[in-house]
Amino acid sequence: MATEKEKMLAGELYDPLDPVLVQERERARDLCQDLNATRERDHELRRSLLQQMFAQGGDSVWMQPPFFCDYGSNIFLGRRCFFNFNCVVLDVCKVTIGDFSLFGPAVQIYTATHPMNAELRRTQEFAKPIEIGSNVWVGGGAIICPGVKIGSKCVIGAGSVVTKDIPDGVFAAGNPCRVIREITE
Repeated sequence: MATEKEKMLAGELYDPLDPVLVQERERARDLCQDLNATRERDHELRRSLLQQMFAQGGDSVWMQPPFFCDYGSNIFLGRRCFFNFNCVVLDVCKVTIGDFSLFGPAVQIYTATHPMNAELRRTQEFAKPIEIGSNVWVGGGAIICPGVKIGSKCVIGAGSVVTKDIPDGVFAAGNPCRVIREITE
């Protein structure tokens, strides 16, 4: 029988109050709180906290606190990603972000979602993984919804709500986010 964590990572219904999951969220929130309490000159401490927090990429990410996440261990960053102030990543499922991707202030990345059935929603939730390519720029205040894939070399307009996949090399914006045009050199 699968553990609640295994079910969570597989995108199946799971119990978010499972003691193992609660403990892992507490660990991530403590790391976030420690990171958010650092000063600009605390380079070594910030790097150490980021390496402890993320599954991959903590060694080169450029993070402007405050930052918040659910687990951290489900976030896989490419080289030299950048997160501006006040970003949130609900990494109940895997979040994969390619090299050199940039996130404006208050970007929200949500893998977590809930059943439509109210009774089931009281005790269960589930998630869908998110993939973001390399060299992506996500404008401030954008929301990336569960299960979305954003292609490489995209620009997502500020304030967009990304509910569907976005192909490589386009500018997309709006609520819901839609392709506006291809990006040409």
